[in-house]
Amino acid sequence: MRRGVYAVRERWDAAGDSERALMADVAAHLSMRLPHALSHDSAARAMDLPLLRPMRPLIHITRQGVLGTRTEWGVKHHLGRESPAQINDLDGVLVTGLARTSLDLAREHGFPAGVVAIDAARRRGATQREYEHELARMKHWPFVTVARRALHFSDPGAESPAESLGRILVDELGLGEVQSQFAVRLGDRTVWCDLRVGCHVFEVDGRVKYRRVEEGGLAEDPSEVIWAEKLRERDICSVGLGMSRIVWSDFWGEQRDLAIARLRREYALTRQRFGDRLPEHLERFARSHPRPVR
Repeated sequence: MRRGVYAVRERWDAAGDSERALMADVAAHLSMRLPHALSHDSAARAMDLPLLRPMRPLIHITRQGVLGTRTEWGVKHHLGRESPAQINDLDGVLVTGLARTSLDLAREHGFPAGVVAIDAARRRGATQREYEHELARMKHWPFVTVARRALHFSDPGAESPAESLGRILVDELGLGEVQSQFAVRLGDRTVWCDLRVGCHVFEVDGRVKYRRVEEGGLAEDPSEVIWAEKLRERDICSVGLGMSRIVWSDFWGEQRDLAIARLRREYALTRQRFGDRLPEHLERFARSHPRPVR
């Protein structure tokens, strides 16, 4: 894979794109002599932190030195006068910690990628104190304001990258404060809606939950999943809430503009029916039933 670094052919052939990228990260690490840690995209892969597909895939390392970056042989070297506040040892490979890695992704790839990573890192236990320590080391660094903004917007309630991107999309509508994991009582059970503004909820759907397990999805029987979802939507709307559905393609390009227009229309219809203010009993129940961490 690199000079003096090899992979077993059978393992390489059986690996998917993400695993091959991680193998390339480790191969680069093994070929370097100067002290360093995998960082940015490479650290995200090593810790299984969600990473939006970059336009130019690279291996990333961070090490001490004169401030600046350079890219050689597919490896982007990030230099700084101070080491990251937290370094993790994963089977002998040093990687930047969750907080630092997610902030670096925001600086490297922009606000949406940063929100996706920081949401996931906070959900996995990265603390505000850890973020403060890392940001203190990033004073005056390029795009640190993007990282701060992504941290301020982040929400550990997001359970997937799609939910993080969905929250960005709904916030862009300018309708009011967006709440994640909104609890609703339906008879003798409690369900949680992905996002809520006023009396309107937004559900973020991915095709994987409708695909059969043997095809790489989550569904034993897709027809049962769809039917259960229809009943759930009916019951949620019966308590005085409107609903919109968001899919992955709604986040990108021209489809994003169409989605924004559609969501605004659907919210307006809910506002005509139920007003802007959430009924007190729904608000009280949601407040007393936070989503259990999964």
